[in-house]
Amino acid sequence: MKVINLAEHDSVLNRFVAELRDVSVQTDRGKFRNNLRRIGHYMAFEVSRHLAYSPKDVTTPLGTASVRTYDNNIVLGTIFRAGLPFHEGFLDVFDEADNAFVSAYRYYKDKECEDVGIKIEYIATPGLTGKTLIIADPMLATGGSMELGYEAFCTKGIPAEVHLCCVIVSRKGVDYLRRVFRGRRDINLWCAAIDPELNEHAYIVPGLGDAGDLAYGGKI
Repeated sequence: MKVINLAEHDSVLNRFVAELRDVSVQTDRGKFRNNLRRIGHYMAFEVSRHLAYSPKDVTTPLGTASVRTYDNNIVLGTIFRAGLPFHEGFLDVFDEADNAFVSAYRYYKDKECEDVGIKIEYIATPGLTGKTLIIADPMLATGGSMELGYEAFCTKGIPAEVHLCCVIVSRKGVDYLRRVFRGRRDINLWCAAIDPELNEHAYIVPGLGDAGDLAYGGKI
C-alpha cells in the first residue's frame, strides 16, 4: 500500500485543513462542511492524476478535437455520517461516478470508554468487480472502520484498484493499514495530514474533534 501525504507540499489545501482544526472556526457548521467538500475537490484532482487515460475525439461546432480523458469506471464510496460532505466534494469532480454507502460507527465496550469497537449496519453499492473504488472518510484513527468499510464493499465485488482518501490520519492508523494491506500495490492511502497520537478514547491528537458532530450536530 502506498501512502500519499499531500501536506508534504505547500498548497491551499493546508488552509482548508487549518480551518477544520481551528476551534474558533468550527462553530460554523456550514463552513466546516464546506471545507470538507473543498478538500474533497482538491484530493479528487490529485487522485485523477493517477488514473488511466486515452485520447477521445470530441465534436465541436467547428471541427473535431482530441482530448485525453480517463477510462476508469469509478465508484465513490463513503462511510456515514462524517464522510458525506467529503464525499460530495469528490462527486462534484467525478460527477458521472456510481456511488456506494456503508454505515460504520464506533462504540465503547467498557464503562471507562477506552475499549473501542466498530459496527457495520448498512450497505448500498453497485457491483465493484474491476472498477476503481474511491473511499472518502475524513478521519482515520485506528484504521478499524476503514478496514471494515472496505471489506463490506468488497462483498459486492473486488475492485481493480482502491484509493482510500482521508483528511487527517493518525500514525497508528497508517501503520495498521500498512499491515492489513501489506504487499497490495492496488491500494493507495491519501491524506492531508498525519498526526502523531491517539488519546485514550481513540481520538486523533491534535486532530480536530468529532467530524460528524462538527458537521451535523451532536448525538445521544
